[in-house]
Amino acid sequence: MMSAQQMLKVFVTRRIPQEGMKILKKAGMCNLSVWDSDEPVPRAELLKGVADAHGLLCLLSDKIDAEVLNAAGPNLKVISTLSVGFDHLAIDEIKKRGIRVGYTPDVLTDATAELTVALLLATARRLPEGVEEVKNGGWSTWKPLWLCGYGLSGSTVGVIGLGRIGLAIARRLKPFGVKRLLYTGRQPKPQAQEVDGEYVPLDTLVRESDFVVVSCSLAPDTQSLCDKTFFSKMKKTSIFINTSRGAVVNQEDLFEALSSGQIAAAGLDVTTPEPLPTNHPLLTLKNCVVLPHIGSATYSTRGVMSALTANNLLAGLTGSEMPSELKL
Repeated sequence: MMSAQQMLKVFVTRRIPQEGMKILKKAGMCNLSVWDSDEPVPRAELLKGVADAHGLLCLLSDKIDAEVLNAAGPNLKVISTLSVGFDHLAIDEIKKRGIRVGYTPDVLTDATAELTVALLLATARRLPEGVEEVKNGGWSTWKPLWLCGYGLSGSTVGVIGLGRIGLAIARRLKPFGVKRLLYTGRQPKPQAQEVDGEYVPLDTLVRESDFVVVSCSLAPDTQSLCDKTFFSKMKKTSIFINTSRGAVVNQEDLFEALSSGQIAAAGLDVTTPEPLPTNHPLLTLKNCVVLPHIGSATYSTRGVMSALTANNLLAGLTGSEMPSELKL
């Protein structure tokens, strides 16, 4: 065991699944300070909690910017985030200070891809509407065109961002009888062959797809990518699905497209802000299915994410190789 003086201060910004906490406690080298709540740490508490810390374990709801890094001071060696996305981290500022970053790719790919398929099917086949009709007495008799939606068989699916999660979504959608799988991104991906993916310009993907699935990361070039111009090119019968980051979509433009019948429906697992206010216009629409950012929410996935985040943090503290280090 290290003496109290040698213990390294670690600030954890939230209660995390016990798998990760066990690893941190067992390591016996961390003086753990935890914001012991299921709610996000208030900004003032974050700035206070991170002071003199050697390590920071954070979530995607924590904005880690220059102010936080300055509050932490020169001890800070590692930031480990319980997420695959890192748009909440000021990467340039972190890099400048020589701080290492751990994140959780791969381990949440399958869970997020499954949820994306579930959301796509629920949106296209109007499941939430159907459930509501059963409960409110709207179900009178069998009717030929009542609650009709759109199927995947013989369709064209467009995936924006064929990375780890995009490819996992494509793999799962192909067996539904998808006829063409289009994808767009910074460059063609060799692994696209596995799903017969066609690399096309964004414009082509948006115009020709029956289902547009967004699974790119949030970056300056994808911020508000899905806007009025984007939706105006989509087919009137097409379905828009986003499980990446809310800021990729201009929500006012999406509302307009959905309420005017410019596109058929949308399914979102991510919004801006999160949570979406209950009086938000999108929530008044029957053809918009909104989920509370539960892409990776299976018990096992969240447990594995927690353990990986803890192990990344410990590697950063000891200067050893991280299981999943973000290359800055």
